[in-house]
Amino acid sequence: MKKAPIATATSLLAVLLLAGCAGEAGSDGEAARSAIPVQADQELPAGHPPVPPATPPGHPPVAPPTPSGIVPPPPGSGSGAAALTWTKPEAWQEETPSSQMRRAQYRVPGPGGDAECVVFYFGPGQGGDPRSNVLRWADQFGQPDGGPSRDVLVTEELVVAGIPVLTAEVKGTYSGGMTGMGPQTPRPESMLLGAVAEGPDASWFFKLTGPEETVEESREQFMSLVRSLRPGES
Repeated sequence: MKKAPIATATSLLAVLLLAGCAGEAGSDGEAARSAIPVQADQELPAGHPPVPPATPPGHPPVAPPTPSGIVPPPPGSGSGAAALTWTKPEAWQEETPSSQMRRAQYRVPGPGGDAECVVFYFGPGQGGDPRSNVLRWADQFGQPDGGPSRDVLVTEELVVAGIPVLTAEVKGTYSGGMTGMGPQTPRPESMLLGAVAEGPDASWFFKLTGPEETVEESREQFMSLVRSLRPGES
């Protein structure tokens, strides 16, 4: 049996090694991409949390990220330095908040039909500055002449128990704001009384909306709530 020349065998080995290296690196990194599980690149249903990346053996698992835009509410009002406390008007009926962004929710009865007062808290450093928020609230209303509701917005700056508070008032046709936070259809002859209280870590938002007749009659009750604001216990 004839033996292959040493030069020929060496050349063949070099060709095989080069092919293996090319397959490992790939011109566009295709080999690296093929190692990623297919399900990680698949489109997820709306609202589904992202799939966490694979974790090397021996490492602790990576916790899935918290969905953006939703901050779990803090412990109960009055617990911790970041909290605020207030006194609910006697005639207002407390309800279970309909979303995690709502810290408290009240039904406010009145001659024009029920109104609603909602307290929002979005977490440390979240929620934006008071002025921007009350301007956004004004934009949720339309005026009979088609003019901007910011022109008829009434604001006042207060300090309650050392807490800076910006109050707001606007009337018109209410169309609401984010999905699920306003009426399904525009409501004429509506009114908003609002307040933004600057807490130690973030702002708290108090928003009373409903029929103008009811909200107007509830003005003093709303302001009594605002005047009752106090910092939470340390």
